[in-house]
Amino acid sequence: LVIVDDMVDFVGDDPNEGIVQSVKRYPKSSGVEGWEAVRHTASLIKVARERSVPIIYTTSGLAEMSRGEVHGDALPIDRGFRIVDEIAPDPQDIVIYKSAPSAFFGTSLIQHLTTLNIDTVLCCGCTTSGCVRATVVDACSYHFKVGLILECTFDRFQTSHKINLFDMHVKYADVISVEQVKDYFRSLRSEKVPAASVLR
Repeated sequence: LVIVDDMVDFVGDDPNEGIVQSVKRYPKSSGVEGWEAVRHTASLIKVARERSVPIIYTTSGLAEMSRGEVHGDALPIDRGFRIVDEIAPDPQDIVIYKSAPSAFFGTSLIQHLTTLNIDTVLCCGCTTSGCVRATVVDACSYHFKVGLILECTFDRFQTSHKINLFDMHVKYADVISVEQVKDYFRSLRSEKVPAASVLR
């Protein structure tokens, strides 16, 4: 399970705040639609943990941190790029800090997947038209089986969200529901996997 950029910058810090209000402090926020996807992702993570499915998170901001830049209204760097508490990583999870849209580009993701003997990447997060799409295309290019989880994926605009879902389903991945993924996880034999390092 690869969760792409579910961080404060992309959803804001108030689950009940609409996008018009949220973008005043977090210009890249998706507002309540992002939080709805986070809620679905939280329920999926629970099942994944029960079945010992490896969970890999990404967060952006590596390039910005190295340049000392901030986003929004002079936000502290560690705030905007922090993965939201509702789906916070556990110690055994892998967290990858990236500086490009794809979770694969310039990171150790492919090594982790190979080490864990993974052949299927189930992807979700933000944004459908940006980092999620880039990650899905690269996963397909590396010849993984790729699933894109419908309810757990979001964008700032419904038009770009739906067009990209359609396009990826046609070309690169199977767009599947969160309930299908839960059923798939439950069908797996639960095995202990090696504890993963948190990459900094």
